[in-house]
Order: sequence, then structure tokens, then C-alpha cells
Amino acid sequence: MGGVRAVLALVAVVITLVAGCASTIPGSPQAMPGSGQPSSSASPSGSAQAVANEIKDAEQVVNQYWTAHWAQFFTGSYRPPQVVGLYDGRSPDAPLCGDKKAPPMNALYCRPGDFVAWDVQLMTRGYQVGDAWVYLVVAHEWGHAIQARLAQSLNSLASELQADCLAGATLYGSVQDGTLTFEEGDVKEIATALTVVSDETPWTSVADHGDPFERIGAFDQGRRGGVPACLPGAVR
Repeated sequence: MGGVRAVLALVAVVITLVAGCASTIPGSPQAMPGSGQPSSSASPSGSAQAVANEIKDAEQVVNQYWTAHWAQFFTGSYRPPQVVGLYDGRSPDAPLCGDKKAPPMNALYCRPGDFVAWDVQLMTRGYQVGDAWVYLVVAHEWGHAIQARLAQSLNSLASELQADCLAGATLYGSVQDGTLTFEEGDVKEIATALTVVSDETPWTSVADHGDPFERIGAFDQGRRGGVPACLPGAVR
């Protein structure tokens, strides 16, 4: 826990999650946490081990945020989701969510099993462009786990956009906490990224995750207003 730092730089990349409750936010070159300086590019191999290490750092940052701040916004005690982590969606041993196998090229929060998981091909592909992808996917799916812990009145009907908002609140809240560091120009790059990977593609429906303006607006609302801005009735 504490002391994990990451330099998070964001660029646009067309990588779309095609099924389930999945984030479609990309990343870019970044230093490995604790390395002391940013690298000029992501790991060339995008190896599963490098991705696994980065995911652990992202999980730590996101979970640390909610552990520290849950009581500021909600009653009761914070309980993190189970982390299944990397899985191979092409394998018969992929984890089950209810009676359905976790699909390939996806990331998900499974409500029946209360776990988060990420397909290794998806995360490796994103990591080849940049490890910011990892932080954004983890924050988005963790946002779905947070939704599952809230009263129904605090859940938005637009659940994917609310998860985008919670991702923005989490990542920028972590910046304020000093566990994550954005580089100059990231705000503009995030907007570009959310535009590129919005649901206006042949593979997905805008009704699922929102169009570019909605996704940018949701993430930015969390960035500007924090968690309260992501709850129903918040001033837009």
C-alpha cells in the first residue's frame, strides 16, 4: 500500500472492448512505478509478466483510494472486490460469472461473484501502447464494484457512464493523495482517448457506454467534482 507512485501519460488508441461491462479507455508510455523516471515507450514485448506487475500497481492505487475515502462519501465499511486478475478468455478454464464464462478481449466486474478480472490478451495489447491503459481499465471496473456496494438510489441508470465518472474521480483523487502523478497535457489526451474509443464503432452500441461527448463528460465530471459528482442528482 502507501508510497506507490506512477507517471500516467495518456494517448489515443483504438482498442474497443466488445462485450460485457468493460472499460474502453486506453493508455500510453509510462515509467514502471518505483523506477524513478518515465520511459520513452511501453515495454516492447508487452509481456504477460510486465502486464501482471502493472495491474498489481493499478489495483493497489485504486484500492488505496477507496480504502482512504469511502467513509467520506458513504456509510458502512468499505469492502474491496475479489481480484481474480488476469485470465485467458480463450481457455476453458476462464473464470465463470454466474453460468457464463468470462469472454476473451474483455475486462469485467462480475456482480454474482463480486470479482474483477481482465483478459490477458486485452491487457497485453493495451500495454503495448502504454501502461496507462491498465490504470484506466482497473479504475473503471472497480467503479462497477463500487456501484454494487451502494444503495439503488445512488446508482445511475447510465451505469457505464457512472463508472467512467468514478474512474475519473478515483484517478484524479489519487493524484491529490500523491499516489499517482499525471504529466502535463494529460487532460487533453484523455479527452482525445475517450473520443477515439467511444462506442461509435461497428462492434458496440452507443447505448452501452455512451457517445464521445457523454464519455468525456462523465470522466471529466469525476475529475472536477470527485465522487459526489458521480451520484444521481449531482449538478452537471
